[in-house]
Amino acid sequence: MLRLRQIGNYLAVIFGSAMIACGFNLFLVPHRLLSGGVSGLAMLVGYFTPFNISLMYLLFNVPLLVAGWFQLGRRFIILSILSVVTTTWLMALIPTVTVASDMLLASVFGGVLVGVGAGISFRMGGSSGGFDILGSIITRYRDFPIGSVLVGLNGLVILAAAYFDNNWNLALASMVSIYVSGKVVDLIHVSHIKVTVYIVTTRTDELLQQLLPLQRGVTKIKTEGAYSHVERDMLMTVTTRYELAELRRIIKTSDPQAFVNIVETVGVMGSFRKRSN
Repeated sequence: MLRLRQIGNYLAVIFGSAMIACGFNLFLVPHRLLSGGVSGLAMLVGYFTPFNISLMYLLFNVPLLVAGWFQLGRRFIILSILSVVTTTWLMALIPTVTVASDMLLASVFGGVLVGVGAGISFRMGGSSGGFDILGSIITRYRDFPIGSVLVGLNGLVILAAAYFDNNWNLALASMVSIYVSGKVVDLIHVSHIKVTVYIVTTRTDELLQQLLPLQRGVTKIKTEGAYSHVERDMLMTVTTRYELAELRRIIKTSDPQAFVNIVETVGVMGSFRKRSN
């Protein structure tokens, strides 16, 4: 079962890489738009030199992948390497074709494809390489939405490109693409969104046996029904929307009759542990 899940993760990352490559070659590159970050640097070099964009994309990612190996863990980087290598290969394989003649439309739809691809990689526990790795390192120590971090990092690259290329129309369209990509990433990769779950149950021990291995703190509160006067336990835990599906599965399996209230959490103070995927 675990091996099937790993294979599914690998296939999902490959699919995400295909989305990124399509976003590059079908929408951004034909209009000489930049995606920002390492891929933007690779595009910039490819536009003004004889070097191949896909090859530059791979070479620029190598030092970041090495740094990520020590900071973010083996599993994260293995999935990231798979994403980078697959994206590089597909960029060389997919022809550069102008799908949208309008530059603004190309920037929006290119940004959506790149954001979906990167978001899938993050959701599976990896990244699409480049500044995504830097963004992951930053969010490991600062609890920011990762898409917003990428928008800031990539925006600096676009501004530098606009200054040297002296074409602010392309720069502004590229910034639209980056903004869209960042928002799409945040829609898919939702580990920064916290929720508080209240579980009123009569099967406390069974639930705790399943909940405690999730590495989330659980508070047990004694309650009494106002009408029935039946004493029950209420378990309270703070988790993320990304982990909520697993939590729901545990509750349905351990106590299908439990009363559950899920509330989105504005902020958390104290020792909330950010799990690494």
